[in-house]
Amino acid sequence: MDGICTLANDRVYDQLIALLNSIEAIYGRPMPVCVYPYDDNTTQIAAEIARRPHVQLYNNQDSIRQWDEFVRRVWDTHPTAQANWQKVNGDKYYRVGTHRRYCAFDGPFDRFVYMDADTLLMSPLDEIFASLDKYDWVVYDFQYKDLSHVYDLSSPKLAEIFTNAELEAKAFCSGFYASKKGVFNPQNQEVILERLRQGEAEILYPMAPDQTVLNYMVMRSGISHCNLSHELAEEQKTGCCVTSTHFTSQNNILYDQGKRLTYLHYIGVKSRFFEQLCAGNNVDFPYRDEFLHYRYLHEPNHRPKFTTKPKAYNAPPSLGTKILRKLGLKN
Repeated sequence: MDGICTLANDRVYDQLIALLNSIEAIYGRPMPVCVYPYDDNTTQIAAEIARRPHVQLYNNQDSIRQWDEFVRRVWDTHPTAQANWQKVNGDKYYRVGTHRRYCAFDGPFDRFVYMDADTLLMSPLDEIFASLDKYDWVVYDFQYKDLSHVYDLSSPKLAEIFTNAELEAKAFCSGFYASKKGVFNPQNQEVILERLRQGEAEILYPMAPDQTVLNYMVMRSGISHCNLSHELAEEQKTGCCVTSTHFTSQNNILYDQGKRLTYLHYIGVKSRFFEQLCAGNNVDFPYRDEFLHYRYLHEPNHRPKFTTKPKAYNAPPSLGTKILRKLGLKN
């Protein structure tokens, strides 16, 4: 069985609804979706999922515990990550829940496409799933152009493990990828852990923990891999990120110079901005109307109406806010 999966908790409630509605709208028929819980803060999303017969909230506690433990063992091998995290947030581990997307390797689908909660589907995924007939791992992004959030570029060991050609061909964003059940399992997890213990852990980039670990797992295990941004003809390629401001919208579908996007990733737009927007604050960010369309697809009367001027999500803080922050009175 094929399906789509994502990772969520109540902090991304509005984004999850928009994603689920975009999947429903694009397919026009039931498409199975599995939501992996970031943590136990799932009361709101569980109620929403219960209203959708083709969506399930993953509840295999053995699988969740196993992947949580694997991730802790991964970061136990890193020479500096835990000391740095403890300085930042007082915790030995950082964002463990974000790795729970790995539960898809045990999950209900034989083949799956993973999409971050801050994405919207723009096209059916037929080509992605078809590529899984030839490959075990399929991505479609341009993360290889910026490796600074994939690996620690200051590590001299990086060049010993991967060539520049390998990094360009295989590095990817962990916000969208396709794979198969069982591609990673307890056996190859142990092989991965042993390589990390032998000193390779220093290449991991601790501030994007799930992305760096997943890239390492895929690239170091040698599974068959395809990035459609390399494979597709130039006239077929499209972008996927909210940072590309040239997309045009037709009937709430985005196009890149006339070519329909596969998905849109609101990368860099923090969850609090979506929450503020849906609460009625006039927060502006690229492709906001598309998000609002899918978020309120089934409840258009609840879509917020704004009476104030929009404020850019990335606008610099006001002088008053700067002063309050300096005094420690505002986050």
